[in-house]
Parts: sequence; C-alpha cells; structure tokens
Amino acid sequence: MARILAIDFGTKRTGIAVTDELQIIASGLTTVNTKDLLAFLKDYVAKETVELFLVGEPKQMDNTASESEVHIISFINKLEKQFPNIPIQRVDERFTSKMAFQTMIDSGLKKNQRKNKALVDEISATLILQSYLYSK
Repeated sequence: MARILAIDFGTKRTGIAVTDELQIIASGLTTVNTKDLLAFLKDYVAKETVELFLVGEPKQMDNTASESEVHIISFINKLEKQFPNIPIQRVDERFTSKMAFQTMIDSGLKKNQRKNKALVDEISATLILQSYLYSK
C-alpha cells in the first residue's frame, strides 16, 4: 500500500503529516515554508509512494469558506498540475489548531515550546489525517 499525506496549508508555513504504508497510523512529518512546499512534495513523492493528498478545508462556524480558502484553491491547482495521478481530497479542519494547542498542553510541553507555531501546524496536519482515517 501507499501512504496518505495530509497538508495543513498556511500562507507562511504548512504542516505535513503522513500515514504508515498500511494506512493505520498518522504521524506528523514536518512543517515547511509554504514557498518551498511544492519542491518538498516533489522530493517526498520521488522517495515514497503517495496514493492520496488530503488538504485541510478551513470553514467558518456557519459552514462558509474561510478567508484563506482562496490561497488553498490556488495551491490545489498547482498540486493537481504537479501530481496529476495523485487524487486530492478535502477534509474539514475546523478547530484543529485549537486541538493541536491543547494536545501540546496535555503532553506536558512547556510554555516556550507551545509558542512553536511550526509544531502546531504539524500537529494540525496530523489531526486532519487522523480524522480522515477514523472516517474511513
């Protein structure tokens, strides 16, 4: 089997998480500068088999698209052109940043460590991926 890769897209940083090859466990992979994201994914896909990209879909409480959706759509268009054979699926990502922060607190990270926004993005991507795996 191949991996599923989840993307928590941000205009500055993007969190990335992947499954194991059996698609059982979601693990945070890294956080990359968004300007380097496509190059990172190209390199990753050259080394690992990816069968699906999950891209977070931020929504407002009234279920409308968030302000960042316009940037995400632009990224998805580039992703489709770069990897035409890998399907892309959207996953509702409401509350993942808050859940990621709470996860950091629950795991005992000190206040200074919790200020690491890159870690929050990586954990958010992991939560997006985990919610997809649960729904499968």
